[in-house]
Amino acid sequence: MKKVLALAVSMVFVLSAALVWAQPLPSARPEQVGFSPERLAHITAAFRSEVDKGQLPGAVVVIARKGKIAYFESVGFRDKTAGTPMTNDTIFRIYSMTKPLASVAAMILVEDGKIQLTDPISKFLPPMKNLMVSVPKPDATYARLTYALVPAEREPTVQDLLRHTAGLAYYEITTNAPVKEAYVKTGFYDTKAQPFDQRDMTPMDYVERLAKAPLAQQPGRVWEYSVAVDVLGRVVEAASGSTLGKFLETRVFEPLKMNDSGFSVPASKMARLAQPFDKDPITGAPIALIDVSKPPKNDSGGAGGVSTAADYLAFSQMLLGGGRLNGTRVLSRNTVALMTSDHLGQKILDAGTTPGELLLGSPGYTFGLGFAVRREAGLAGVPGSAGEFMWAGYAGTYFWVDPKEEIAAVLMTQAPGPQRAYYRKLLKALVYQALD
Repeated sequence: MKKVLALAVSMVFVLSAALVWAQPLPSARPEQVGFSPERLAHITAAFRSEVDKGQLPGAVVVIARKGKIAYFESVGFRDKTAGTPMTNDTIFRIYSMTKPLASVAAMILVEDGKIQLTDPISKFLPPMKNLMVSVPKPDATYARLTYALVPAEREPTVQDLLRHTAGLAYYEITTNAPVKEAYVKTGFYDTKAQPFDQRDMTPMDYVERLAKAPLAQQPGRVWEYSVAVDVLGRVVEAASGSTLGKFLETRVFEPLKMNDSGFSVPASKMARLAQPFDKDPITGAPIALIDVSKPPKNDSGGAGGVSTAADYLAFSQMLLGGGRLNGTRVLSRNTVALMTSDHLGQKILDAGTTPGELLLGSPGYTFGLGFAVRREAGLAGVPGSAGEFMWAGYAGTYFWVDPKEEIAAVLMTQAPGPQRAYYRKLLKALVYQALD
């Protein structure tokens, strides 16, 4: 009998440890951290309605305030075709929400003294030296556009990679025809691959092929969303002597207990991976997302990550805590302050599409070192506070951190398509209306 009792007690401790591992923060009743529980329930109702209308397969939302989880709910399906319900521990392809992870990795190396923000990227990636730029040349009537190749006025720096001013581009987004053609010709981009999936080349191939293509902008002049953070991942690898995945594992994931985050999903966890609809409910276009069932040839710092809502909340709360979570420090508070400051200035913001317009269809945001940053309380067409920072992913994931209101929020879903911005704005509005 004593042995049975001891075994039962032991099992309780094991299960308790597993629960603590899975949830990065303690929970609190919403009213304890300044939320109205009745108003928070609007979130569940709104997203469940989208599921019921067939617009969304499923979603997980987690919201923390003042260091405690006030809301953690799942709606819909992890896999609609199989009828598998969504659960809080579901794993998602986070696409561009990998960028903040890679950016933190780079800033850790800045703190280690192995990287400086002003370093030219060729210091770590020699092929990325003596780059050319594809400059548009409209005719007198602006009816016809041609391009000229000119030398880069200066080398892109690590800071340029972090803030997307390196002059690099995304094949899927840029309108610079010679850049797109060069990406295909050099083998840097495969037009038959899934969007934003360039994981099928070695790190060396990635850099060498990219270096043969011209830049789309002169470095430091224009904010253009790009493969810059994938290149940043190669800088992290060169400076650390480790793969990006291994570096993140040892310096970020393990310290923060993000045990379901990485660049692929092991076979033992594949049943927990969320799946999208077969076709987009708005456009009818077929949906295909990257294959994360096996390790990639390169760890894509721009789009290759996987994570859970709880894991990404731990990362977000670490940033909200000035680089620290549960007694573990990942970054200094000064570094977090630097990352969440305006690194564009008005001149660069005026030169093209702004981060908020790309992400939310709204002005009011600049860019820091890895995130969009809100400049003021007004102007943006969504609620929030000056100084909040955020980013999102191609397949529908989204997060933001509001230091003023002490909020960290994460939305996880696998729904690429035109509705992504709507769901980001919907969640943001519903969270702030619930503040009591």
